[in-house]
Amino acid sequence: MLALAAPARADDSEVGCVTTEWKLLGANHQVCVFAFQDPRIPGVSCFISQAKTGGISGSLGLAEDPSNFSVSCSQTGPITIPDKLPAKENVFKESTSVFFKATRVTRLWDKQRNTLVYLAVSRRVIEGSPYNSVSTVPVRQ
Repeated sequence: MLALAAPARADDSEVGCVTTEWKLLGANHQVCVFAFQDPRIPGVSCFISQAKTGGISGSLGLAEDPSNFSVSCSQTGPITIPDKLPAKENVFKESTSVFFKATRVTRLWDKQRNTLVYLAVSRRVIEGSPYNSVSTVPVRQ
């Protein structure tokens, strides 16, 4: 039986945050950058920026973060594609709301072009979002 790689989480890989709006009470609104490694492809690192809601509700973890994000992935070491790499696999998940909203990054394998494609989307149980960001990593042989 194959062991499935769990999607990375941004909880312990924060690169840094920049304040976008100062709040008198509670945390400031920010854009934060997180780093994660592709769990199945050593040699690929991704960075995702996400807007974080501040204020009192943000400080208490009750605010819903906006669906504003960007992803950028690059080769940071040798890349070897596993023989049975799925065509599509979730590689990152970050909760952005108490109410089942999350940002996910899915890796797509474009075998024809020998390129890893990373697609970030905002997902909600009831209503999805058209917001997305894409990054590619060509695999050179």
